[in-house]
Amino acid sequence: MRRLILLLFALFALTGPAWAQVRSVEVRAPRPFGYFVGDLVRVQVDIKVDPGFSVQAASLPQPGSVTYWLELRSITVDETRQADTARIRLNLVYQSFYAALDARALEIPGFALTVASNGQSGITTAKAQVPAWSINVSPLREVQPPPREDPLEYMRPDGRAPLLDPEPQLKWAALFAGLALLALILLARDRAWGPFGKRRGRAFAAVQRSLRGLGRRPDQDIAYREALIALHRGLDETDGRRVLADDLPAFLARHPAYRVEENGLACFFHASRLTFFGRETAAARSQWSLAEVEATAGKLAAAERMAGG
Repeated sequence: MRRLILLLFALFALTGPAWAQVRSVEVRAPRPFGYFVGDLVRVQVDIKVDPGFSVQAASLPQPGSVTYWLELRSITVDETRQADTARIRLNLVYQSFYAALDARALEIPGFALTVASNGQSGITTAKAQVPAWSINVSPLREVQPPPREDPLEYMRPDGRAPLLDPEPQLKWAALFAGLALLALILLARDRAWGPFGKRRGRAFAAVQRSLRGLGRRPDQDIAYREALIALHRGLDETDGRRVLADDLPAFLARHPAYRVEENGLACFFHASRLTFFGRETAAARSQWSLAEVEATAGKLAAAERMAGG
């Protein structure tokens, strides 16, 4: 009796993998016909197995040549778990290179997959056989068209394109061009470009333009003094009088839009005093550089625009 029990146990152990249930294999394609050379053939394979089983990646078909006329382009796997079953969905994309001379059916080879479950007693495996299926391919053109007396009858006339009236598009183009020109004029006025550069109330915009290129001068001391003089002229033109260091509080009281640059203007007057009265241009440049002069002029020009000048 004991020997019989051991024999049955060994039999169950040997046949355990065969008990793994592959419940169904279903192959679906969008259509079985109407394929030409170069077309992609998309196929969906649904495999239902017992819960706990999943496909082994090593058993999946690899992209590449399948037959002389068929190539597997890609394959993706989607596994869904449910209470009493598991579904393995394969999405395969083939490409046909069969140049058909007539309409005929071609068979896409099937393949086998391995599904496995890792249980308490070890790994249980089973085979899922995906069957072959067929597609119908067609030629791109007739092999032998019917005879014609006039060879020109084989040629089809060109399709007639409708005549389009360009006038509405031209009107819209002219309208948008006018709006763009108006926007450019308004921007030039705001930025004091071109003919608007010398209009009254844009002194600091002119100063900002005059400072461009001073940093590339070979003699930086001369360039620095010219920058300070230009900023002096901008202050004088804005206030309508000479503005000295002691006049700064009164200037800011008369022009509150520039109060945000009070510190910069104080540094400017200090650098001006060192340069023109102390003859210490190098010291002034080390304390307040030409780049800071340009930055202050730019901020004053921006405040000038905000003030509506």
